[in-house]
Amino acid sequence: MNTNKKNVLFIVDDDDYNRLSLVNIFQKDYTLYWADNGASAVAGIEKYMPDIILLDVLMPGMDGYEVFAKLQESENTKKIPVIFITGLTENEDERKGLVCGAVDYITKPFDDIIVKLRVQHQIKIVNLLRDVENLSMTDQLTRMPNRRSFDNRLCLEWSRAVRESVPLSLMFMDVDRFKNYNDTYGHQQGDLALEKIAGIMTKELKRSTDYAARWGGEEFAVLLSNTESDGALEVAESIRTKIENVQIPLPDGQPTTLTVSIGLSTQVPKSNSSIEDFIRDADDALYTAKNNGRNMAVQAGQTVQVGRRDF
Repeated sequence: MNTNKKNVLFIVDDDDYNRLSLVNIFQKDYTLYWADNGASAVAGIEKYMPDIILLDVLMPGMDGYEVFAKLQESENTKKIPVIFITGLTENEDERKGLVCGAVDYITKPFDDIIVKLRVQHQIKIVNLLRDVENLSMTDQLTRMPNRRSFDNRLCLEWSRAVRESVPLSLMFMDVDRFKNYNDTYGHQQGDLALEKIAGIMTKELKRSTDYAARWGGEEFAVLLSNTESDGALEVAESIRTKIENVQIPLPDGQPTTLTVSIGLSTQVPKSNSSIEDFIRDADDALYTAKNNGRNMAVQAGQTVQVGRRDF
């Protein structure tokens, strides 16, 4: 439940006294950002992506309802919960705020404890939903992102590569003869081996932008943003070599080993490029590696053996 860092609140109020009062209430428990007008608020919210927005309604220029509407236009900000804090006290005003999509409506002058408790309630909901989302995006055995998570990340990185005209590399990795390993040593030992391989992959990916996931079964996927084919092959070979050389102990202490085959695809995507072809190229390269003896990394379009290590 979000124990590693503070939740983020964004306060929007043109009144210095009200804004300072809210800062004093929440500064010990949350990371705070604030703005005193609607335009600055929209820019700041898009930059800091808070967990909750405390939004005044009556402001000069862009009022709170206009800020809310602007946030709803963006996929990045439309789901951030908004609590209106306003001097408008009529039931009709509160109804309008809740109907437009706010999660709560607090009137001024506000009680410090009530405001704090209402925000705490919404933060609990935010953190619970985030935990559920994280579980749905995580492979329970390896604790790596799962395929659903990887698909989402691939779409984001593909769009960024198109926008910035930079290379994107995709790696599919399959554990060689894993069914035989499971049949020989049992599924529990097979799970241990997959956990070991996942740990090696995670350690070998040096950049924060590198992204690895369990694609399914004994297959993994790696996404390398802004990475040319030579760089991707170097990463693949590093992972392949480490896995080849690691010893995975059996319950009696006897060592076992496994190898992996890797297929690589690299593109500088254009607006008319096909992400499906990008995936298919990496998958085809993986099959080429399998068909040419396993335990190697092969780039899309290659028919010769690359970096082969027989076993």
